[in-house]
Parts: sequence; structure tokens; C-alpha cells
Amino acid sequence: MHLKKLAVLAALSMFVIGAHAEETMTITSYGGAYQASEDKAYFQPFTAKTGVKILQDEWNNEVSKLKAMVETGQVSWDVVDVEPAIALQGCDEGWLQKIDYSALGLNRDQFVKGSALDCAVGTIVFGTIYAYDVDKFPNGGPQTAADFWDVKKFPGARSLRKSPKTTLEFALIADGVPTKDVYKVLSTPEGIDRAFAKLDQIRPNVKVWWTAGAQPVQLLADGEVVMATAWNGRIFDAVKNDHKNFKIVWDGQALDFNLWAIPTGAKHLDLSNKFIKFTMDPDVMSKQSQYISYGPTLLEATKRVPVAILADLPTAPENVKNAYPVSSEFWADHDEELTERFNIWLAK
Repeated sequence: MHLKKLAVLAALSMFVIGAHAEETMTITSYGGAYQASEDKAYFQPFTAKTGVKILQDEWNNEVSKLKAMVETGQVSWDVVDVEPAIALQGCDEGWLQKIDYSALGLNRDQFVKGSALDCAVGTIVFGTIYAYDVDKFPNGGPQTAADFWDVKKFPGARSLRKSPKTTLEFALIADGVPTKDVYKVLSTPEGIDRAFAKLDQIRPNVKVWWTAGAQPVQLLADGEVVMATAWNGRIFDAVKNDHKNFKIVWDGQALDFNLWAIPTGAKHLDLSNKFIKFTMDPDVMSKQSQYISYGPTLLEATKRVPVAILADLPTAPENVKNAYPVSSEFWADHDEELTERFNIWLAK
């Protein structure tokens, strides 16, 4: 009898262990406050609803690591948070799986333009904007992209990102190119020349070309510059948590995305799809904006964000009036040549 009980207990233990292993998945993202917001908005609620335990990992776009997993058949990640350029590369090279939008109960028209890709589905929208120190302009600050270039009306040093990406687009918009035509113009030699000519105008007033997201905030805080391009979340955090008197100018903002992707050969494919579908519920997606100032990619989710939070998001109706989605396709084709030209221009 005793042996029978032990045998039953052993069998039950193996069943429980097997069931537990089967209901565990690994999701990889970028760490920090961003991944903490995903944990609160997605990971914990998904576990509470399904009982599936989520193991978290972090990466910093080490594509070679992900490719090696797929090539050796040792894929330990079930869902990966990726940037658009990685999503395009992974799709082209076959190490990311195609997204079945019909299985999610969605179509691409329901997303912010540019955030629903073949092999990755967008979760958040962030904006590259410019912000200014309100205290430096007591009679009213800049309101348009063109105002960044108006050093007579708005005197003081500027800071721009040390990269052609979004900097060339910003120059064209400031020069009067409609946001909807930015990449049409930038795809021509004349358009590229026009962007650099516009940058020539502001260059004497650019004190710092920033390379890290924290820099423009610190430059504004230290009074080294009066306005700077930046990522919207950084400015929002400085205003909310550090009580800085900065203001964002949304005109001409560049919209960019983070997206869920599934590596080819993921071990828990059903759970991967189940998790992504869970996050595509507008009520669920709308919650992430409570923890970090990024907007939902689903248009319906944006409508469900509380008004007090919505006003500070890049996807707020008022903030996207003259916005444009960054074209990953354009930069995949032209990044190398334009970065080379940009660096040569800077070195002159």
C-alpha cells in the first residue's frame, strides 16, 4: 500500500512538473522602466488570467544572438520586443515568424500607420519631438517645427541628434515640406541637398549634437541650450518627476514603434500567440500608458486612455495633427549612405 501511494505521488509530481513546464514562457524586452511598464500592463495580468508563468529576459538588439538561437534550433525566447528595423531584417532573413492578424481578430487598418508589420505587431508609439525651457521664453515659446530655426524670434543655443535619422526629416518639415511628403522628397538627390541646406542654416546655433537619450534633458536642465530634439518620454519624465519647466512642441513629430515578434522555432508557439492576442485587447493595451508616457498602437486603445494621461502621449489626437511615421524601409535602404554624408558634413 505504501509503495502504491509513493508511486501515485511520484506520478502526480511528474504530471505537475510537466504541466508547469508546459505553462511557462519567456518574453524578452529592453529592461528598465519600459519593461517594468510591460510587466504591470501585460505580464502580470496575463499570468493572472491564464496561469501561465512568464519568465523575463532582456536584450539590447543583439541580432546575432537571436539568429544563432534560430539557426541552432535552441530558441529559448517565445516573444521578443523588437524595433522596426529588426522586424524587417528578421522577416527578410526568416528568423522571425509572420504575424497572422486574422488570428488576432484584427486588421492593419486598426493600427497607427506603420506599426503593423509582416513579422511584428506594434505595442507602443514614441515620438521624437523638440522641447524648450519655458523660463527662457516668458513672452511665449516656439510652436512649430520652423520655429526651431527662428533664432531671431527665439534666441539661444540648440541641440540636435547626431544622426541623420529624424534630423533630416525635421529639417525638411521646417523648410515647408508637408509631413506626408517627407520621404518622397528625401528619396531624391535634390531633397537630400535641401535637407542639408536647411541644416546649414541652424548649424551655427547647435551647441551640442546629442547621442544618448538623457543628454537633451540634461542640456536643457543645465541651461546649456534653450531647445532640443528629444524622445517624448524623457521630457515627460523630467517634467513629471523632476519638476522641470519644459514644454514639448509636437509639430512635425516623428512617430516610431516597439513591436512584439516571435522567433522562428519558438518552443511555445501557442502560448506566444495567446500572449500577443491578449495584449491586443484595446482595454489591456490602453493600460501601459499609465506606467510610461508612450501611446498605444491600436487606435481603439488610444480612445480608452484616460484624458489626463492622453494629453501627454504622442498618439493624442492633438499631438498627431502634423506627425509622420518613421519609415523603416527608407532607413533600411539609405541609412549607411546618409550616415556617411551626415558625418562628413559634421566634420567640415
